[in-house]
Amino acid sequence: MIDQAAAEEFKASLGGELIQPNDDSYDEVRKVWNAMIDKRPALIARCSGTADVITSVNFARENNLLLSVRGGGHNISGSAVCENGLMIDLSRMKGLHVDLKTRTVRAQPGCRLGDLDRETQIFGLVVPAGIVTDTGIAGLTLGGGFGYLTRRFGYTCDNLLSADVVTADGSFLTASEKENSDLFWGLRGGGGNFGIVTSFEYQAYQVGPQVTAGMIVHPMERAREVVGFFREFSASAPEELCCVLIMRHAPPAPFLPQEVHGKPIVAIAVCHSGSLEEGERVVRPLKDFGNPLGDIIAPKPFAVHQTLFDVAMAPGRHYYWKSHYLPEFLETAANVLMDHAAKISSPHSSILVFQLGGALARFGETDTPAGNR
Repeated sequence: MIDQAAAEEFKASLGGELIQPNDDSYDEVRKVWNAMIDKRPALIARCSGTADVITSVNFARENNLLLSVRGGGHNISGSAVCENGLMIDLSRMKGLHVDLKTRTVRAQPGCRLGDLDRETQIFGLVVPAGIVTDTGIAGLTLGGGFGYLTRRFGYTCDNLLSADVVTADGSFLTASEKENSDLFWGLRGGGGNFGIVTSFEYQAYQVGPQVTAGMIVHPMERAREVVGFFREFSASAPEELCCVLIMRHAPPAPFLPQEVHGKPIVAIAVCHSGSLEEGERVVRPLKDFGNPLGDIIAPKPFAVHQTLFDVAMAPGRHYYWKSHYLPEFLETAANVLMDHAAKISSPHSSILVFQLGGALARFGETDTPAGNR
């Protein structure tokens, strides 16, 4: 039980807000992306800056409170919210600065991928990140982070240059290869338990704004042919190309015939981050394969392609995920996945196979905690 006088003193010390269970906004603020998570913190500190983070960490430690940290809130496991403790909410810390001379980006932990893409793509730059614009950069980076550019530039954490961190004793540190390097090693894919990051510095790269990207869709009846093609096509793909195999029910997308909506389909999504001419050449075999139900693979802004999965992974649903890493996508594994795909009953359920490799293999197994290279 938290002493109310102490809570009020804590509230007065914050530049941001302190939300308590009897506040009207409490139920909305404690929500995260996965609606399956329904935890009730005793207090929620909505921090306005680093000073609030330090104050909140000290308050939790001095009052023996369980602590959790919410960045962008795109939380699957529920670790961003704690029962009867203090949730530190960083979602209002959304500052973002692009340095064109050094091609680096500094971002606060409340930023989401949509924010990051918006500020970088205007300059034709990109930070390798995820595939859903609602995803927070903080959890993505600290857990590794993969997306369409991973095969070319590595995980998101591989492109982290430095981080400002508040540790459990309330200290403020900067971690990089040259400073607090052991902490920096842990932050690059080792999770969020080493401290609370209040600023991330990333390496950015010249990509786009136009890329060759999109999705091609076939009926599930042709799954064996399509999956077989995917296995061969992705195995010989250059690092500039990312391929994703998708098995699910067809969404009510305008590029698909209406009679297909809700029916089982198998699709291949791609993104080629090199030149448009090379992208057209590389994806041509995919576009020429079979007789697809729909094909939206074409030159388009990278930031637009980043929204491809947003509707399918919208916030507020009850999500449950399982994931595995395979050294090779063998026929036996493909057959197992196709058997399960045939049993999908929900329009919101799906099986996805992401092609990795490429730049990931250029990092040693102990270079970062992020494995599965």
